[in-house]
Amino acid sequence: MPGAGTDHTRPALSGGPVIILVEPQLGENIGMAARAMANFGLSEMRLVRPRGNWLHQKTRAAAAGAEYVLDAAVVFGSLREAMADLNFVYATTARERGQGKMVVGPQEAGPAMRARIGAGEKVGILFGRERTGLENDDISLADEILTYPVNPAYASLNLAQAVLIAGYAWQAAAEAPLPFVRKEKWPPAPREMVTSFFDHLEGALEERGFFRPAHKRPVMSRNLRNIFHRMAMSEQDVRTLRGMIVRLVEGPREPQTKRRRKVAKAPAEGAPGPEKSGAE
Repeated sequence: MPGAGTDHTRPALSGGPVIILVEPQLGENIGMAARAMANFGLSEMRLVRPRGNWLHQKTRAAAAGAEYVLDAAVVFGSLREAMADLNFVYATTARERGQGKMVVGPQEAGPAMRARIGAGEKVGILFGRERTGLENDDISLADEILTYPVNPAYASLNLAQAVLIAGYAWQAAAEAPLPFVRKEKWPPAPREMVTSFFDHLEGALEERGFFRPAHKRPVMSRNLRNIFHRMAMSEQDVRTLRGMIVRLVEGPREPQTKRRRKVAKAPAEGAPGPEKSGAE
């Protein structure tokens, strides 16, 4: 079932580097990796010798709406077959393997993948087994090593996390726009409205003895104004702040029910008032 943030009415991204999972053991991990791919518009998954019957209900549930990635996944009998048509391959690992390969992080790999794929090359990223990662023979087939700037004392990532970071590196390199931006609900407050608010605020503070000693008032006033200028207030911001000051100065409003009772008890215009007792 799709999760929060899924919107099938919007155009989906696709393409990017090929994600190759080497001997994944759990269908749920494959499903979560597919979900991570879909998050950043990666659409081609290849599996090397996955555990039998890997595509089951738990796999699909873990994909959380990214089942199209699972349904298009291709299974290979060897890593060499899975990468035979690729021009450039990264191997992901958290350990130095002593193979003399170039080592890059996500910031370098993202733009490099964009450049290669933009030039018509096919790029792949290898991810290893859940418990042991890639073997040295697997890494020897890759061109470069991709590793992440993780905590050196705790560098272990699960499979989906590793795929997610690679997908983010790919998408961030495109400088793509965010899916939504802040929407201004109210227009900016005009200068006259702001200065009027300052007059109101400073008048209330003066009545309460805030500006003491008196010779510091100009500096204190400027400091106050600068605080609110940094807020870039909207019209609604100014109205709300003025209302707050009114309530702080005048005290709480009477409850509406109490006011309604007063209105109901007030004699109508022209009606006789209550009779006075003879003792008055």
